[in-house]
Amino acid sequence: MDAQPDKVYMDIAVDSKYWLWVNEELVIFEGGLKRGPNPTDTYYDVVDLSKYLKRGKNIVSVLVWYWGKDGFCHKNSGMCGLLANIRWGKESVGTDSSWKVHVHPSFGESNEPKPNYRLPEYNVHFDARKGLGNWKKLNYDDSSWHQASVLGEYPCAPWNLLHKRPFPNWKDSGIMKYEKVESEEKKDTVLITGTLPKNITVTPYICLKAEAGQLIDIRSDNYKGGSEYNVRAEYITKKGVQEFEMPNYINGHRIFYTLPKGVKCLKVGYRETRFNTEIIGKFTCNDEFYNRLWEKSLNTMNLNMRDAIQDPDRERSQWWGDAAIILNEIFYSCDTNGISAVRKAMLNLVDWQKEDGTLYSPVPAGSWDKELPLQMLAAIGKYGFWNYYQYTGDLHTIEYVYPKMKKYLSLWNIDEKGLVKHRAGGWDWADWGDNIDVAVLDNAWYCLALESAIGMGKLLNDTSFVNYYTSQLELVRTSASNAFWTGENFRSAGYKGITDDRANGMALLAGFADKSQWDKVRDFLMKRKGASPYMEKYIQEALLSKGYVKDALQRMKQRYTVMVESPLTTLWEDWTVGGAGGGSINHGWAGGALSLLPQYVAGVYPFTPGWDTIMVKPQLGGLSWIDCTVPVGNSRIEVQVTSNKSEYEIKVKNHTRKACLVGFPKNRIDAHLQVNKQRISIKNMQLSDNPYVKLTHSDDEYVYFQLKTDEVLISNDLFKK
Repeated sequence: MDAQPDKVYMDIAVDSKYWLWVNEELVIFEGGLKRGPNPTDTYYDVVDLSKYLKRGKNIVSVLVWYWGKDGFCHKNSGMCGLLANIRWGKESVGTDSSWKVHVHPSFGESNEPKPNYRLPEYNVHFDARKGLGNWKKLNYDDSSWHQASVLGEYPCAPWNLLHKRPFPNWKDSGIMKYEKVESEEKKDTVLITGTLPKNITVTPYICLKAEAGQLIDIRSDNYKGGSEYNVRAEYITKKGVQEFEMPNYINGHRIFYTLPKGVKCLKVGYRETRFNTEIIGKFTCNDEFYNRLWEKSLNTMNLNMRDAIQDPDRERSQWWGDAAIILNEIFYSCDTNGISAVRKAMLNLVDWQKEDGTLYSPVPAGSWDKELPLQMLAAIGKYGFWNYYQYTGDLHTIEYVYPKMKKYLSLWNIDEKGLVKHRAGGWDWADWGDNIDVAVLDNAWYCLALESAIGMGKLLNDTSFVNYYTSQLELVRTSASNAFWTGENFRSAGYKGITDDRANGMALLAGFADKSQWDKVRDFLMKRKGASPYMEKYIQEALLSKGYVKDALQRMKQRYTVMVESPLTTLWEDWTVGGAGGGSINHGWAGGALSLLPQYVAGVYPFTPGWDTIMVKPQLGGLSWIDCTVPVGNSRIEVQVTSNKSEYEIKVKNHTRKACLVGFPKNRIDAHLQVNKQRISIKNMQLSDNPYVKLTHSDDEYVYFQLKTDEVLISNDLFKK
């Protein structure tokens, strides 16, 4: 470079992953997203090289890892490829035949066992005896390397069009020290164990001294998480002092290094890489159980965000049953980078739609194409796509997904009784466990999908379809209520098992029950507990949404006590480790409390889409205090509530510049309130001139105030005695 420019960017795409150095300095550790945005195309990264390049000669070095196989989370292009362009001002340097390439001889096939069939990644096997030396140096002798082969001009098969990575590259901790390192001698080996602060995704590092040809095995305590082999690394030593960092990430609470006796370990450590989002949300209260549950839910969500919304070990796949729950967890904890993971998941789902209209997940995928119908309804429905709009106000994405959603809904049919015809799809699955009343669930999920379609249709002025969906919704709700209500709970006529708590929770959410039936359904839900952690979230949401907060918290505690008391720092796929579905220990669908507690107990949610008006309407359900922060974009709102026999106080700090409504419970108001310690008469409603709040309206349970300032303290009247 003749001069050092202010800004230099590199556009880079590969199949499958890459590591990037400039002038020997690591710029990107594990770049690239698994293919693809749709069945044919590829993602690309934009990397800022400004601080790494200098005037004069510079060397850019890229290590590309090509998997060459499909997975539940990756579509193999069939050919290793690199496309890059370094640009500054009006100048650029692109990939062409002047680039030098070499197959790295140290990498090879590991011993058995290999990763399970769902994963496109391989174990890493690295033989340091075959090393290339420091091939990233400017004066490295690359005379034996080949000129790169030019395989076509962009866009060309098999990589086709490039789609910009929708969120930043991973947050990279650099090499860190373990919390604790222990060494144990066995017969012929030494086991070194590094303890991590919690279950996180890491690439282990080791520095050692050895003779040549010694095999080092590196894996985590979660190597068989989900009851299947995941990924690990093998390192073959050269002679002398050396260091190795595993490039393929693994997760767990502890990392195991197995060394032959005679190998001297000088140092171990790890690099944490995770989804690059700032955690803004928090929830604490006077009951430590819910604090621990919320924290474990947050840890679990953190592990379930990567190339897609996915579990981190056995599958790394974007199942939409999980994603529909995790997206709300993201809204209540992450900045806008996190929200971009939700948008990517939505676009992936609709952009992989089959020609006949079928939606399926997980996608991206090269070795899966089976529809799970109820998961697809969950994805496009009230708690999936519509929830995305409520929390973002992103009309552009709704415009894009709506016609594809309509095409999928057209595949569903109603029978002569006004009920949904069962759609088996490619995998007829409703939940793990037994005693699943599928007929009630079919109708409930369909109604929630129609609610979403009606909302989108109104936004987009699709009047004819809004009218059609509305009539369908009214028909199915009425038919389901008449067909399934037994007088005590909801149950379909042909169902033979124990009455299903899943079906009754979903019946509440889908609007099958009128208010006179709520108490009976609540009583039933407090007795029957058969759902897996997946459907448990919706049962708890049903109770919370109908105001049964104390009951929901009680059920939450009953169901999650074993997980909360476990030394594991994440939540599980099933109620037991290794249970249904493989029983992974870090399954995002189990973390519903991450959103349910701030949304319903703290009562913070978007009153109008995109948080244009924020609602704060706490329902403590017997808790005596809560302290909650909820992200609003990259800003936040803070809510503190204190409640005892004599006092009730809500403190709100609104950092967002958005309108904010606060609901104060009527049963905690006498004749007066205090606002920022000023006494105000409620009877006369003389609030229009108050500098802090304006009374807007009331309902049966709450009086609502709009905040006029960023920080307001509302409490019941401390002067009344």
